[in-house]
Amino acid sequence: MPEILDAVERAEPPTDPELGLTIRHDPADVHDPGTADRPGSEEDEIGTAAQRPPPGVAHSSAVMAIGTVFSRATGFLRTVTITAALGTALLGDAYRAAEMIPYTVYELLLGGLLASVFVPFLVKRRKRDEDGGDATEQRLLTAVLLALLVLTVAAVLSADWLITLYAGEYEGRQRDVAVLLTRLLLIQIFFIGVSGVSSTMLNVRHRFGAAMWAPVANNLITMAAALFYLWLAGAGRTAETVTDGQLTVLALGSAFGTIVQSLILAWTLWTAGFRWRPRLDLRGSGFGEAARTAGWMMVYVVVVQAGVLVTTNVATRAGDRAAEAAGHPVEGSGLTVYQTALVVFQLPYAVIAVSVITALLPRMSSHVAEGRKDLVRADLSRGFRLASALLVPLSLGMLAFGVPGAVAIFSHGSTTPDGARRIGLILMVFAVMVLPFTFHQLLMRVFYALGDSRTPGLIAVPAGIAQVVIAFLLLAFVPARQVVLGLPLSYGVFYLVGGLGAALVLRRRLGGMDGRRILRTLIRLHLAALPALVFAAATVLAISQVPGELLSAILALLIGGIGGGLIYILTARLMKIVELAYFYDLVRARLPGRG
Repeated sequence: MPEILDAVERAEPPTDPELGLTIRHDPADVHDPGTADRPGSEEDEIGTAAQRPPPGVAHSSAVMAIGTVFSRATGFLRTVTITAALGTALLGDAYRAAEMIPYTVYELLLGGLLASVFVPFLVKRRKRDEDGGDATEQRLLTAVLLALLVLTVAAVLSADWLITLYAGEYEGRQRDVAVLLTRLLLIQIFFIGVSGVSSTMLNVRHRFGAAMWAPVANNLITMAAALFYLWLAGAGRTAETVTDGQLTVLALGSAFGTIVQSLILAWTLWTAGFRWRPRLDLRGSGFGEAARTAGWMMVYVVVVQAGVLVTTNVATRAGDRAAEAAGHPVEGSGLTVYQTALVVFQLPYAVIAVSVITALLPRMSSHVAEGRKDLVRADLSRGFRLASALLVPLSLGMLAFGVPGAVAIFSHGSTTPDGARRIGLILMVFAVMVLPFTFHQLLMRVFYALGDSRTPGLIAVPAGIAQVVIAFLLLAFVPARQVVLGLPLSYGVFYLVGGLGAALVLRRRLGGMDGRRILRTLIRLHLAALPALVFAAATVLAISQVPGELLSAILALLIGGIGGGLIYILTARLMKIVELAYFYDLVRARLPGRG
């Protein structure tokens, strides 16, 4: 990706220097918090990616990039396996609610501070302190471990109350199942925290690989636990027919994956030379000042987590109401299908946009230090245009292949074709949010490069209110079974409103946004993708007549996907879309005998 950005920079004419870019606070004081909206076990690579290796350490960048792909791929397979084990009705919804609670509790009470503040804080202390920051690290680890222990015990004891908070309408056996799963999975909070603080301390040592690869082990162990549960319990279990023992096997298997992940990171930290010696003398440690620095960042995190809470409540309530109206469990009306579609939706961003952002950050930081408005504006424009060259066809592909793709991937085990189709329908709604979501994330990175965490926090408030209002309106006025189909709109409104507000602020601060070139590129990319979309839609329609739903779904994916991709590449080359040509040239240069 850095090579592509170099090529774009060389090809585009140089801009006239525009100075006067102001930095409100030292950008080194606040670390990028990531998207902050991934409930559950899905790792957020941008938090680690933002702590890029020192200049010239290409190997570390490659390890991070490959680790990101493997982490996301195994995380996706983990989602597929759990969905196959539990299905998309009330039992699956109960597990999803229980699974996300420990992660959201941790993120809200501790993870946000670790991600946004303590990496830069430790970097400064390692440079400034005579002992290289060792005492500060000992104090931090001691304080975090004690806080994690207290938080974990309190959360386990509060499992019943937490289920009321996140899934207020659960009752009877479904509530018992959710409370049992939540109590077992809340044990993970301590080990999630160990992973977080270990990653933080590895980051300041420029040891990035383990943080990207350790989640792979977690995902593989959880997949094994889900498959063992499926073998033990069999497909088609419901909240009424599943036993506590079977659920315990699944929950403890998932928790064990988190434990292994934390042990891998702790061992890597030990091999890096760190030895823990408990210290409780926190006076004068600087932790209070560091935490106050993150005030506005925490506003952003809290607003986003409030949106997660409301969305979870709306999804779980809709699933329960749909089942109550039908008189029996209903496939694909609650939290499971929404969360599963969300994982698929964020895959392109996690692989493509994160790679662009990781390569863009050092350039942007350098240009901010020089006060160059024109170059920061060019960084933003290039990053979004390059990411869009790949994200536009992928988002349109979600529209065309959402249903057959979901049937091919998810209609196994306890998940029926009807439940899989519901995942596909939600994914089709999510598809229109790919570009707004990515643009919002890029805009946030510009603010953090400017040392401005206040503006993202302020912008998040009206965006969060809009998200919450739409979610509750869906629950109040839309038939229960259709509520989850509209929840992606509520999710997307946060990024639309937030992105619009951020763009208006940055347009004034940067002297423009290069909006005409961005808009022109987006129009041309969509025109180039249109023939591919027509071919893909026609393929799906034609092959839907083939007997066997699973077979027709697989054929539609293969024929429509390969054919549509080739048509897009050919059309883009005929239209001379340079953003895609850069990727083509890079691939061609790396082929054997080329370059």
